[in-house]
Amino acid sequence: MAIIQPTKLSAVREALEKLEVTRLTVCDAQGFGRQRGRTELYRGHEYTTRMLRKAVLEIVVNDDFLERTVNTIIGAARTGPEGSIGDGKIFILPADQAAQISDGFRGPGAV
Repeated sequence: MAIIQPTKLSAVREALEKLEVTRLTVCDAQGFGRQRGRTELYRGHEYTTRMLRKAVLEIVVNDDFLERTVNTIIGAARTGPEGSIGDGKIFILPADQAAQISDGFRGPGAV
């Protein structure tokens, strides 16, 4: 599960396609971490936005694709050569089993 800036979604998707990771789910989300929101000006009034837009990518890969996928996302989602606060996070969770709904096929081939 990768939480990235929405502006980096196209770059990440294209980088994953080059890696031949072609199956992913994208969800819109709102949240904050160390950024703690942002203060903006609208019609002369200042207001604070606590929740910032993010894109959540849910990707399941076999073990042999894990490190390549993580490194590709990091490279494509990072802003600038050293990155910055708010670039996002990747959470690596085990997927113990997978099953295709269409035919019930299970195992690594179902991914």
